[in-house]
This record gives sequence, structure tokens and C-alpha cells, in this order.
Amino acid sequence: MEQTRVLQLGLPGRIITWTILILLSVIMVLPFLWMISTSFKPPTEVIAWPPNMIPHNPTLENYAKLRTAAPFVRFFANSIIMSTISTIGIIITSTLAGYVFSKYKFPGRNLLFAIILLTAMVPLEVYILPLFMTMVDLKWLNTYQGMVAPYVIMSFGIFFMRQNIGHGIPDELLEAARMDGASDWRVFSTMVLPLSKSAIGALAILAFQQAWAAFIWPLLVTRKVEMYNMELGLGFFQNAFTVDFGPISAASVFAFMPVLLVYFVFRKQIQRGVTLGAVKG
Repeated sequence: MEQTRVLQLGLPGRIITWTILILLSVIMVLPFLWMISTSFKPPTEVIAWPPNMIPHNPTLENYAKLRTAAPFVRFFANSIIMSTISTIGIIITSTLAGYVFSKYKFPGRNLLFAIILLTAMVPLEVYILPLFMTMVDLKWLNTYQGMVAPYVIMSFGIFFMRQNIGHGIPDELLEAARMDGASDWRVFSTMVLPLSKSAIGALAILAFQQAWAAFIWPLLVTRKVEMYNMELGLGFFQNAFTVDFGPISAASVFAFMPVLLVYFVFRKQIQRGVTLGAVKG
């Protein structure tokens, strides 16, 4: 619809529209290009004025420092494990809950769903203390389950899957399957899940990015350096009064690549899933 509106504009309107879109795109991409450029700069070029986008004397020294400054391979593996477990957990819980809230009628359904939506407006910092005490009681400090605990359920994911399943899968189709003798679990696994692939792909990138960018919670529940994720590992290049911009940019490139890769793998599902989530019935 937006593309149709753009095409309906006259030539001056289209020029202005595309100019604004291009400028906004450049503004969004420029920090990432600067980060990549800085990762190849020697220290003298990092602080040079005026700054230059393309390094005059590119070097791999900043990437070499990652091997000696800290166990970044372990940090990277920890982030992968944490984000993967979180993504799988959110997909399972959000899809199941979204299916139940969209296709089943039971007393208190709307109230319970409203409570779930209200929790989406409560930031982690509000309940982080009781959650931490729970991890202490469970002896989950310095463990993967402790790091992942707040990230296995996403309130927005439940809302997102409820909208997609409720408006994207006809009730008549599911009722026909039940009349043929299919159980509720079979209906869910063989019909609802395949028909929700686009929405699941969109939810997967959101869940992965949320867990990958986690900082406050891993900082609180980890005491051992070998349990740090990439976000905490970046702090090794930040001193009390200075920041080693070259190595921290190199580490940031590694921290950024998995999210970018997941986006390129699921980009079609993301675009279609977000569009389906906007459908109203």
C-alpha cells in the first residue's frame, strides 16, 4: 500500500520521498561502516583529525589482539548457546500460547491475555532483584540456565503469534482436521506450525537479537570470566579513563555478524511475518 501511494505521487514528490529514504538509510548504515573501518585502523589513525572513513594503512593487529586480550572464542560460544536456547524457548512458548489464545475459548481468556500484555510494559530492571534471588535459591549462578532464564518467554512473542495464527489460519481448516480424527497436538504440529513459518521466522530474529544483546542480566548472574557473553567481553577494552577503539571495534564486528547472518537467512520470513502481524480481523 505504501509503495502504491509513492507511485501515485508526482515526480517532485517521488524525488523528495526517495531522497529522504536514502538519507535515512545512510544515517542508519554509517555507524556500522565506521565500526568496520575502525577495526582495520592502526592507533594513530583511530584518533586522527580530521577522521577518515577508509584506512590509509589497514592492519589486522586489532583482530590479533582479540586472541590475547580475553577468551573471545569462549565469549562468542556462550552468546551462541544463550541466544539459541532463548530463541528455541521463545518460539515454543509463544507459538503454543498464541495458538491457545487465538483458537480456544475458556473462562478468563481475555483477562489472562491482558495480564500477559501488561508484563510487556514492565522492564527487566523492575523485577531483576527477586529474579536474581530466585537464581540464588536454585543455585543457577554462573550457569547457562541462569543466563537464559529471563529470555525463554516473550510477551510480545505471544501477542505476535496470537495475531498471526488467529487471523492467518481459518478456524474451518482446523475443525475439518479434527473431524477427520486429528488430535489437538497433531493439528498444532502438522497444520499450525507449517502455516506459521513466516511468523516464526520473524519471531526468531527478534528473540535471537534480544538474547544476543543482553548485558545487565549476564553481568548480574555471572561471576566467572569464562561464562561471559560477547556483550560483557567488550568491556575488556574499556579502561577507567580510555577506550581502545581499534580492538573494541574488531570485537564488535564479530558480535554483530551473527545477528546480520540470521537476518539475511530469515529476511523474507521477517518481512512477511511482520506484514501478517499487522492484519486485523
